[in-house]
Amino acid sequence: MTTEHITPQASTLTGWRKSTYSGGDQDSCVEVADGYADVPVRDSKDPHGPALIFPADAWSAFVQDVKFGRFAT
Repeated sequence: MTTEHITPQASTLTGWRKSTYSGGDQDSCVEVADGYADVPVRDSKDPHGPALIFPADAWSAFVQDVKFGRFAT
């Protein structure tokens, strides 16, 4: 992955919310930021760490796959 798909300090972005697909366990929370053309994703335990940036269509496809249980748990 190239650095253009990562922002080193996720805290510089606004609009973070816990993903509805995160586990109920506080140790496995993913946050996404709303209001961007691409989708920033970060680990909620490290809000000042890096965020991965996904193209919106790729993120949408991933979420659909999660909804349909296409990943082993």
